[in-house]
Amino acid sequence: MTAGASHEMAPGIAPGMLDGGLAEDLADASLAMARRFAAGATLWCVAPSWEPHAHHMAVEFVHPVIVGKRALPAFALTGPDLVARARVAARAGDILIAVAGAREANVTDLMRRAPAWGALSVWIGSGRRPAAGSADHVLWIDDQDPLVPVTGRFVLLYHLLWELTHVCFEHPGLLKPPAECADVGGAGEICITCSDEGRLAEVLEPPASVFDKALVRT
Repeated sequence: MTAGASHEMAPGIAPGMLDGGLAEDLADASLAMARRFAAGATLWCVAPSWEPHAHHMAVEFVHPVIVGKRALPAFALTGPDLVARARVAARAGDILIAVAGAREANVTDLMRRAPAWGALSVWIGSGRRPAAGSADHVLWIDDQDPLVPVTGRFVLLYHLLWELTHVCFEHPGLLKPPAECADVGGAGEICITCSDEGRLAEVLEPPASVFDKALVRT
């Protein structure tokens, strides 16, 4: 796990690059990340095929390049078994962000497990999109060119993500997540729909039979 040590300016925005809903996706992801950071989150960055992107993302959030901006806790996770590293590192409330193609099996696995760990997941990539619901926020460049990862377009996306996250910090009223359930009658009650609770869990050991218990992590 390493934090980066350099900073570069983002390249210009090509015409149409943020079309197709990408601008809205960036705004939504930035607000979600700002809320997590405001609550004490750490950002964990992975990019298994292009590790410099993981280091660069960590630099973006750690290094307060603009006067008055906050230095945010961020680390690059590298190595062969990213799921095992993230499982140990990430706490409930943290953020996992990946730069990877949709065919990266270990990233698919990581994003799938993030909800059970209580981590917000963000996936940056290009080409064929991952399956719907693969991450909480998908920031995708719809371009099949295999050279997209080395053109600076990914760099631009996480530069914008960093900048928009700090824009959210300038509006403290946005940083409190909306209430999930209204207080019925103002008496500390909750509606019957929300009275039951279900939790996602990571299955560590499946049951040996239908009558046995599974070992899970929540």
